[in-house]
Amino acid sequence: MADFEQHRARLFAVAYRLLGSAAEAEDAVQDTYLRWHAAVQDEIREPAAWLTKVLTNLCLTRLTSARARRESYVGPWLPEPLLTAYTPADPLEMRESVSMAFLLLMERLTPAERAVFVLREAFEYSHREIADVLDLTEANCQQLYHRAKQRVAQDRHRYDADGTEKLRITKNFLVAARSGNMAALEGMLAENVVAWADGGGKRQAARKPIRGRQRAAVYLGWLAGDVNGLEIRIDEVNGEPAILALIHGELSVVINLQIVDGLITDFRAVVNPDKLAHVAGQVTQTT
Repeated sequence: MADFEQHRARLFAVAYRLLGSAAEAEDAVQDTYLRWHAAVQDEIREPAAWLTKVLTNLCLTRLTSARARRESYVGPWLPEPLLTAYTPADPLEMRESVSMAFLLLMERLTPAERAVFVLREAFEYSHREIADVLDLTEANCQQLYHRAKQRVAQDRHRYDADGTEKLRITKNFLVAARSGNMAALEGMLAENVVAWADGGGKRQAARKPIRGRQRAAVYLGWLAGDVNGLEIRIDEVNGEPAILALIHGELSVVINLQIVDGLITDFRAVVNPDKLAHVAGQVTQTT
């Protein structure tokens, strides 16, 4: 058990980036542990490599079935948020690979492309190591990586704003939205801003993305509502400042803002209670 536990945090980090779901990542890590427990461990020469191989292949199977389920998903699908402010096992240089923007870019890749890209980009595995994990040739892995890199390159932004600037813009956005100051709110939105809401059919949410500065500003007017028992806080989610709204202590929404050149280009709200369970548990542990 102790031998496995020293690898658990890294395994979860890999699984979350592959699956975009904290709950499914935890399940994949647990299934990996069961296989580790059943294996003849004296025959495993490199535990880290063995565990990564088992975990990655479990995730590939889950990715295939998850794509089929998403075809019937109600409304926009967003990755499950993850509170990262209290996860020191994830170094700062890896935060981009856990951002909402990065996880959404991964959705355009095939499961094999995603596995190669994540292991290479986020964890700096060599092509030879990735080939061993996926039972592919090194040349095949290089081809998959090249194809994946091309697919995500066109929309992969390098943001000018640092963490302090992102936090400042997030705070200003919250003030403008909560006060109902439409002029200030519109001034913070990019002309082609898109507002997304993931309710999964379990909470009231827009079932289509809201596009354009004026339409998005009107839509975001719901943030100015007076709700009994409402508490709003800003915390680090997926490596970036995010807005958390709790009603009578129960987490009801996590909002992520994508910021490019000082303007908000994407507003992403997760209200599906199934996707909030992991963050809700983290919030409880840290309050």
